[in-house]
Amino acid sequence: MFYTLVRKDLLLELRTKEIIIPMFAFGLAIIMIFALSFNASQEINHAFSPGLLWIIILFISSLGLNRMFVLEKEFDAFTLTLAAPIDRGTIFVSKVISGTILLLIAEIMIIPPFIIFMNIAIPSDWHIMILILLIGDLGIMSIGTIVSGLSMRAKLSEMLLPILFFPLVSPHIIACVKATNYWFKGLSFINWQAWIYLMLSFVLVFFLLGFMIFEYITEE
Repeated sequence: MFYTLVRKDLLLELRTKEIIIPMFAFGLAIIMIFALSFNASQEINHAFSPGLLWIIILFISSLGLNRMFVLEKEFDAFTLTLAAPIDRGTIFVSKVISGTILLLIAEIMIIPPFIIFMNIAIPSDWHIMILILLIGDLGIMSIGTIVSGLSMRAKLSEMLLPILFFPLVSPHIIACVKATNYWFKGLSFINWQAWIYLMLSFVLVFFLLGFMIFEYITEE
């Protein structure tokens, strides 16, 4: 059933493209604004790039989270999903995984123009950045799915989601920026691995919290 739920979300996005295209367009617009606003050296761009990158990821993820339950809400399909003989925590996990996959796809599309327009050089150990992105995206989606589920049935859900989401995700984003900054500087992983452990802590706490309380969230 978990595979079916994830496959359903991905197939819906493949057919409608209501999440990926807006995320890419919005992210590209932010990159162009940053690139045209800064006329600095490569060293200065390196100093600011980690924070700018995660600001872009944060904003585009909020677009995806806003659309996460919109189809279920509009067509009342979520009630039918809840009526199915399936654990509510499985629904939460499927939303986190499908949202993480879509966010990773958007990042694959956005990061190349970010590197080009910001004129930055990428360290050779790029596989560490993939690890940072994966853990960061899982944390963002774990927190965002809880908030999106809470605000789904609210009258002003579009306004309520960012009000709840941004303060909760801020500590996780700070850890992501710190880890990315140290990676950009080329420091040895052992010197800043504590930030990775902090990111993993946020992922585990909110992932397990969402899995346990999603049943009560859906009942509201």
